[in-house]
Amino acid sequence: MADETQPPARLRQETWCDDIIEVYKKDVDRTLIRENLKLTVEQRILNLQNAQRGIEVLHRAVRSARKPE
Repeated sequence: MADETQPPARLRQETWCDDIIEVYKKDVDRTLIRENLKLTVEQRILNLQNAQRGIEVLHRAVRSARKPE
């Protein structure tokens, strides 16, 4: 006979997962997500490419600064 005082394991797990999600949501700026979703796919790809170029410039600068003269 099942214990009727406890919810099924599936429901307990979903509640546990929901609690974890709620903890992470406080650190996520959803306005940035909303703004990004207003862009077209092409605009998002261009933004990603620009970000990647900036990261590559930063990596080159760090490698250059680390080289002994």
